[in-house]
Amino acid sequence: MIRLPPRRAIAGRDGYARLIPKNALDLARWRTTWPSAGRTLAVASAMPALALSGWLVAGLPLLLLGWFRPLPMVLAGGGLALVFCWYGLRRLPEVVESGAWPTVAVLGIAAASGIFNGLLHGEQLIVRRDPATYAQYAVWLARHGSLPIPLGDFGGSDPALRFVSMGFYAWDGGIVPQFMAGPPMIHAIGYWLGGVSGLVLVPPILGALAVLTVGGTAARLVGARWAPLAALAFAVSMPVLYTSRTTFSEIPSLILILGAMSLLLDARFRLRAGLLGLGFLASATPVETARRAQPGGARLMAAFAGLAFGLTVLVRVDGLRDVLPVLAYAGLLIALARLSRARDAMKERAPEGKLGPPLLLGLAAGAGLGFAACLTIARPYLGYLSGSLKPLIAICAAVLVLTVVAAALAPWIAGRVGALSGGRLARRLPDVAAGLVVLVVAGLAVRPWVQTVRRVAVTPEDQLTANFIGKTQQVNHLPIDQTRLYYEDSLWWVVWYVGVPVVVLATLATAVLARRMAKGREFGWLLPLAIIGWTTVTTLWRPAITPDHPWASRRLVPIVIPGMILLAVWGLRWVRRRAHRWGYGSRLLVAAGAVLLVVPAAITSIGTAFTPVDRGEAAAVKGLCAAIPPNASVLIVERATGDRITQLVRGVCGVPTARVAYPQHSDVPLHSDIERLVDKVRGTGRLPVLLAAEPGQLWPYGPPTQVLKLRSRQDERSLVDPPNGTWSLTIDVWMTMPA
Repeated sequence: MIRLPPRRAIAGRDGYARLIPKNALDLARWRTTWPSAGRTLAVASAMPALALSGWLVAGLPLLLLGWFRPLPMVLAGGGLALVFCWYGLRRLPEVVESGAWPTVAVLGIAAASGIFNGLLHGEQLIVRRDPATYAQYAVWLARHGSLPIPLGDFGGSDPALRFVSMGFYAWDGGIVPQFMAGPPMIHAIGYWLGGVSGLVLVPPILGALAVLTVGGTAARLVGARWAPLAALAFAVSMPVLYTSRTTFSEIPSLILILGAMSLLLDARFRLRAGLLGLGFLASATPVETARRAQPGGARLMAAFAGLAFGLTVLVRVDGLRDVLPVLAYAGLLIALARLSRARDAMKERAPEGKLGPPLLLGLAAGAGLGFAACLTIARPYLGYLSGSLKPLIAICAAVLVLTVVAAALAPWIAGRVGALSGGRLARRLPDVAAGLVVLVVAGLAVRPWVQTVRRVAVTPEDQLTANFIGKTQQVNHLPIDQTRLYYEDSLWWVVWYVGVPVVVLATLATAVLARRMAKGREFGWLLPLAIIGWTTVTTLWRPAITPDHPWASRRLVPIVIPGMILLAVWGLRWVRRRAHRWGYGSRLLVAAGAVLLVVPAAITSIGTAFTPVDRGEAAAVKGLCAAIPPNASVLIVERATGDRITQLVRGVCGVPTARVAYPQHSDVPLHSDIERLVDKVRGTGRLPVLLAAEPGQLWPYGPPTQVLKLRSRQDERSLVDPPNGTWSLTIDVWMTMPA
């Protein structure tokens, strides 16, 4: 007979809810046919990752086949999303213990976040930086459902024709977008439902789902009562507001990674719930039937978790780095399974070993889809990132080899570790682990005083970045040094956006958790802490992004900021328990801690939170497309205009578009090249149309007409301070139709 652990040992530990009812009234409440508040929160916070996984798994094969259309995706993508949610969450026991108010609060904060960001959403359609590239990618997929993008008919090849533009590469006789296909496949849903107006509202919806996902993860790792605080602190952070208002890849990546964490925590809980036979709700299902279903359900949920982890590669290619600890963790679980077979007593103590194979298979399947997209429709992007991607792949290969070897030698390693467990080093290991955490954070904090990160431009892309940094330094009244990258300030970026209390409490929590893990406790935190710690340190050491803000803050969104907040909330709970143990009142302490976790981030966000950027672009683009005849072939005859709107005119306006090459140190092409290409377009039976930034650039070919006049706001570009406002944005486009 299995002896049930005491209630206090289960409550709030390793992500588990309390399994033992307090009294008969509690047991009766569990037996109702309505889902409990805790189960509602658990299911609602896990569904976004499962739904996105199903959509992406169905979407990539259809895209590669050229069938990414509304009807096939509704049937395949929508159907698979429903199947994943149903089979991943059916017969779920009480993985989260929650009253009504934490669940309602988390759902309310998520909904308020979506509404707030929806009202203040951006409209980045004119390509200046990544969001507009993602938007144009999504428009093309929604309208055409296939890649590569065809060049269009301009009367044959010509040395002066250029089809590439900012964010779009020439490849395989056509054009392919720069980035991974995952986010555009998600954003395309909005375009199908409401055109451009629907497209720009998808990011706020994803942002709300991200807030819900963070709240659900906090409920599992810290406790449901702390979930609203984590959700609120996350929702008010400026980088989260920033990436929830336009088409970035970071928010979908966050949903997949943190959602996968929650799924894996639930899988562990289901194994133990099946072992203990408690924690089941529905009276329609006999307890014994539900109990027997838990091991199979746990393995399936672990496979879904691995799949969601792996699919981050389809969303962001550097997601491979973020989920690297999952590979090692899966190997650890497989090693535990081998040990449990060798030692029957461990089957009851470490049932998590059963989750290793499905987790690894799911991870391989999801990452495999990501690599398939890289090799088929994002190969030029791989070439662009080869300098940083090759070392990362080498690290992944090394981790894979070490994981396989460690899993194979698990019994031998366990024997050696057991022999050393009584030694002096083993006794000091918990303190060493905690001290190492503090040293790493302290090192990142003092880094600006001991290091200045620079990069000498070697490639053309590096030179463009250096020129941009120099111009931004000039605008910010800083010394001009184009080699500066400002990466040494990365920890202080985090302080800007979440505040000193969050960083301090997160450091405290990480040190305490590391110390406990070194003693063999808090196993439920092992993978979350590994992902948060690994990604935070590697991201802060080398953010690998142009360092102006709020732009650079997007690097902190998928893991660093939510991870810091989760740890800080856990740290506040730990401080509260210590204070209570020492006889001090805890309510005032918790209230003060909650204020310190939320207010600093909110103060930083106030400067930009209520000012939408890039507003008016949708209307301006609509006017531009209305001015271009449907039988036109567009030639763009000015450098900046070509960078910004070549794919926009091709994709949104739906007409063949190309740029005309311009000589070095000039922004406009040669007159003879333009005349020749105009004649070649006429030879195809289409109407030649010229676009430029100024009327004087078009007068030699015909009377110009202004077809786009945008006066809006854009993001600030701050290098050494948190952004506190926006800058003006002016874009003009003129058109002529040569006689």
